[in-house]
Amino acid sequence: MLKTKIGLITLITVTLACIIAVLYEFKVVGFSHEFLMAVRWIVATVLVVNALYKKNLTTWILTCMILGIFVGLDFPNLAISLQPLSKGFIKLVKTIVGPILFATLVYGIAGHSDLKQVGRMAWKSMLYFFCATTCAIFIGLGAINLTKAGVGVDVAHMPHEELPVPKESMDEHVLKSLPDNVHPVYKFTAFVRDLFPENIVKSVADNQVLQIVVFSVLFGIGLAMVDEKKRKPLVDFTESMSETMFKFTNIIMYFAPVGVGAAMAYTVGHLGVDILKNLFMLLATLYFALFCFLTLVLLPVALYLKIPVKRFINAIKEPVSIAFATTSSDAALPKAMSAMEKFGVPRKIVSFVIPTGYSFNLDGTSLYLSLAAIFVAQAAGIHLTFGQQLMIAFTLMITSKGVAAVPRASLIILIATADQFGLPTFVIAAILGIDELMDMARTSVNVVGNCLATVVVAKWEGEFDEEAPYREDTEELV
Repeated sequence: MLKTKIGLITLITVTLACIIAVLYEFKVVGFSHEFLMAVRWIVATVLVVNALYKKNLTTWILTCMILGIFVGLDFPNLAISLQPLSKGFIKLVKTIVGPILFATLVYGIAGHSDLKQVGRMAWKSMLYFFCATTCAIFIGLGAINLTKAGVGVDVAHMPHEELPVPKESMDEHVLKSLPDNVHPVYKFTAFVRDLFPENIVKSVADNQVLQIVVFSVLFGIGLAMVDEKKRKPLVDFTESMSETMFKFTNIIMYFAPVGVGAAMAYTVGHLGVDILKNLFMLLATLYFALFCFLTLVLLPVALYLKIPVKRFINAIKEPVSIAFATTSSDAALPKAMSAMEKFGVPRKIVSFVIPTGYSFNLDGTSLYLSLAAIFVAQAAGIHLTFGQQLMIAFTLMITSKGVAAVPRASLIILIATADQFGLPTFVIAAILGIDELMDMARTSVNVVGNCLATVVVAKWEGEFDEEAPYREDTEELV
C-alpha cells in the first residue's frame, strides 16, 4: 500500500515538473533559476525515495540518469569530477568482451557438433540468419544516416584526452610507395591479415574483437573434430564459462546506475542539455528502423512463403510481450518454442532453430548495434566514409553472433566495436541511460525474427503443418 502511494506521489511530482519545464521552455511563464533548481531537486528526492522502495535496477538506472542531468545542469564543476566513475564502469564492461565471445562462440560451435546429422537444416538456418541480420544492419545504417541523430553534439568542450586520436598505421609507408590504383587492394589484404591473431592473450588485452572471434571459431571447429570423450570436458568448461560471464555481467550492471549517472552528469556538464535531444532522436530512429525492418524484410518473407500472418501474430504475441516486458529474449524462450510447435513447426526444427537463432539471429540487436555505432561517431564529430561504415557493419555482422540474449549484453559488443575503430566510449555510457527503452523494442524484434525463422526453415524443409494454425482456432472454438 505504501509502495503504491509513493508511486502515485512520484507520478504527480514528475508530471507537475514536466508541466513547469514545458511552460518555461516555450516561454509561457518566466520562472527564476532558483525556483527551477528547487523543483529539480524536489523531483530528485522523490525519485530516490521511489527507487529505494522499488529496489529495481531499471528504476535505479533511470533515477540516476535524471540525477546526473540535474548535477550537470546545476553543478557542472562537480559533474566533471564524476567522470572517473563512468570510465570505471566502461572499463569493467570491457573486461567481459574477450571471455564472453570466446565462451559463447566455442560452445555454440563445439556444443552442437551433431550438426552433421542435421546438415541441411543447419546451412539453411545459417543462410537465413545471415541474410536477415545483414538486412537489419544495413537498415540501421540507413536510418541513422538519414536522421543524423548524433550530429550537433558540441565536442569543442570535451577535454583533450577524451577526443579520439587517430592511430598510426603500420602500412602508411607501404601505401606511399604503391600506385593509387592498388591502394584499395592493399587495404583489403591488410585488413584480412589483421583478422588473424599472433597471440590470443594480446588480442584480448588490446580488445581486438575480430581476432578473438577468428580464434574462437577456429578453436570451436577444432574442438568439434575431437572425440566425444576428450571434447566433453572443454565443451562443459566453455558452457560454464559463458554462464559465469552472464552472471558476471549481471554483477557489473549493479554498478550501472552509478556509471550512467556519472556519465550523464559529465556529458550534460560539458556538452549542455542539448545532448538529450540527440539521445531521444536516437530512440526515435531505432523505433523507426525496427518498424522498417518488420515491414520491409520480415513481412515480405512471411507473405512470400504464404504464412498466415494474422495467425502468426496471434501465436507469437505472448512470447513477444514477455520479451518486451523483461527485455530478455531468454525469458521468452520456453513460450516461443511451445507457440511455434502449436503453430505447426515440428519439434526437431523448433528445438534447433530457436536456440541457435538466439546466438546467430538477433535481428533487433544487430540493427541497434549498427545504428548506435554510427551515432557515437556522429556525436564525436567523426566523419565516416561509406567504406568505413561498411567495415563497421562487417565487424558487427560477425561479433553480434556471439552476443548473449540477456538484458544490456549488446552494450559489450558496442563498446568493443567503438574501441576497435577508435571511437570515444563516453557517449555509450550516456546511451545506457535510455537503453531500457531501446532494449524493449529490439528484444521483441529478436523474438519475432527467431519465431519466423522456425517457420521459414520448416517450409523450406517441407515439414510445416499447414493445417495447424487453423486447427488451433478450431480447438479454441470447441
